[in-house]
Amino acid sequence: MSRPSHVTPGAELPPLTVPLTRGFIVASAIASRDYQDVHQDPDAARNSGTKDVFMNILTSNALVERFVRAWAGPGAELRALRIRLGVPNQAGDVMVLHGTVAEVGDVHAVVDVRAENSIGAHLTGSAMLAWPDRNPERGVA
Repeated sequence: MSRPSHVTPGAELPPLTVPLTRGFIVASAIASRDYQDVHQDPDAARNSGTKDVFMNILTSNALVERFVRAWAGPGAELRALRIRLGVPNQAGDVMVLHGTVAEVGDVHAVVDVRAENSIGAHLTGSAMLAWPDRNPERGVA
């Protein structure tokens, strides 16, 4: 399989808006087995210097993967994900993910990603996607 035709250098991914409810932040922390109190207890979060509970890095990674894979299509594989965290995603805010295709090969692409909320850049980074050949007669890429 080759990369889809919409994967071109400079292409902008449609933004993804994620409401950051307290329930979502707490549930995603528990689902990823992150029991650190700042992701579940508003008082602990405030004592750490934030206004409310804040999202864990595993959820940030998962949302970036969801974002790029939904755009890339069902044949895409995520080969690498590199992110750097910035400001926290706190309950009551909204995060918006953005992406731009930075590099394109025959069967791969690199997408630069960023996520922002009301206080700044939550994360920046890149995702490498590939569309391997799944023809059993030619072998699996």
